[in-house]
Amino acid sequence: MFFIFNNSMKCFGLIFILTTFTYILAVDIPCAERRIPNESVVCVCNTSYCDDITREIPLKGAFVTYTSSKDGLRFKKDRGTWNVSHIESCCLTTLELFPTIKYQIVEGFGGAVTDSAAINWKTLPLELQDYLIRSYFSKNGLEYNMLRVPIGGTDFSTHAYAYNESPENDTHLSNYKLAPEDTLYKIPMIKSIMQVATAPVHIVATTWSPPLWMKTHQTYGGYSRLKRQYYQTYADYHLKFIEQYNQSGIPVWGITTTNEPINGLFSLASFNSLGWDITEMGEWILNNLGPTIRKSAFKDLKLLAGDDQRATIPYWFNVMFSRYPKALDYIDGIAVHYYTDKFVPAAVFKAVTLTHPDKIILSTEACEGSFPWQKEKVLLGSWDRAKSYIEDILEDLNYNLVGWIDWNLCLNMGGGPNWAANYVDSPIIVDKDKQEFLKQPMYYAMGHFSKFIPRDSIRIKVLEKKHFFTSHLRHVAFVTPKNTIVVVVYNDGQTRSIRLKNRNKQATLNLKAHSVTTIEFLYE
Repeated sequence: MFFIFNNSMKCFGLIFILTTFTYILAVDIPCAERRIPNESVVCVCNTSYCDDITREIPLKGAFVTYTSSKDGLRFKKDRGTWNVSHIESCCLTTLELFPTIKYQIVEGFGGAVTDSAAINWKTLPLELQDYLIRSYFSKNGLEYNMLRVPIGGTDFSTHAYAYNESPENDTHLSNYKLAPEDTLYKIPMIKSIMQVATAPVHIVATTWSPPLWMKTHQTYGGYSRLKRQYYQTYADYHLKFIEQYNQSGIPVWGITTTNEPINGLFSLASFNSLGWDITEMGEWILNNLGPTIRKSAFKDLKLLAGDDQRATIPYWFNVMFSRYPKALDYIDGIAVHYYTDKFVPAAVFKAVTLTHPDKIILSTEACEGSFPWQKEKVLLGSWDRAKSYIEDILEDLNYNLVGWIDWNLCLNMGGGPNWAANYVDSPIIVDKDKQEFLKQPMYYAMGHFSKFIPRDSIRIKVLEKKHFFTSHLRHVAFVTPKNTIVVVVYNDGQTRSIRLKNRNKQATLNLKAHSVTTIEFLYE
């Protein structure tokens, strides 16, 4: 728990802890609600108070539920028991579980340590910095186990930059060194995360743009390609980052093959980007990046292609690797982003899973507030944005994705800093002036998955049997390494009851209107 008693409470608190120690361990610290007009609530954390959530070990024959809702519930914990029955309910939608029918293995959930996230984190008092890290990564937080980290700058930096910007045409990268943003902000934040995380933190690193002298156009954003004489240099650029982060005590689990390469190909972004087409990318992976990594001390590093929108998967996977099949030998899977998901069916993932089921798919970036029609970049208390996260995660998991990484771990009240004014929302918003941070509904949406579906959980089959009306339900289920079954259900309609069935046991669950509920019970 990360609760600090104020001075007037210290003596009483100590007595309370000593006399009721076994009880207080099971008590969660509730949300300090701040109601937002026409929206849901945010939960306020300051130097003396921050809510938390403990995972309760289910008893035999029982289950535990955790609910967050549009009307303000945040991880509300309840308990229930199973009934042994062979009679089907005639009037309730039933979710029947099949634990022996298994699909993908989960890698994890997390967010990104960008320059902006780490800068915002550093503006807080030390106690509150600790609260923010624990809120995401500790046993009493969301238990994130993945991070995405930029290689150099992004738009979520205070200025555009890359490593080894000078001397120009330096193929040996003789001046390659980490930036002040790494040493002052990102690395300290990552090390704080590693100290409290409940599992090894797997880091995915990505380059937005190399130094300008490697590019065909001397701008960080807009149209550009990599000059062919620097193909090997750009591969070495990635390896040097991995080496220097490793020397700093931060191992890198995987890298992607450049962030959103379509942006630089069609001049879709004013911020840091680098364009590729499939011929260039296929050749670079086959002749440069793949061999460079596999012959290094980091040969087991995960290499993920794409790192672009869902719509581009056939282009960056099936078409590219059909032309360069040997390049596929170097690739462990494909990374995908969130921003076209409402317009492109998830069935596009079958382009990977049906042809190469051994390759993983990982969602590596998502945020709300980025679309042109979203005039309020930070929308405090928005349940609609939490709903977008929940529905997207459920859809992705049901199409065999192995994990889901959010974008910035925290931003300021304006959704920045961002040198390109490309402001967006975040699950945690830092209010530097008030010395507090606000947990958005998106934060709790993430937690319903990250806290209860640990690494190496295996998705299982769920069969929904509807009765009389449209379901309004979305769901997913897993067998976890903790020998439990976890089911996540989103109810996009009014308050209702459903039946959960597992073998010969059934239970009735009451779902709040517009709510997400995580159910956990022993796998017997």
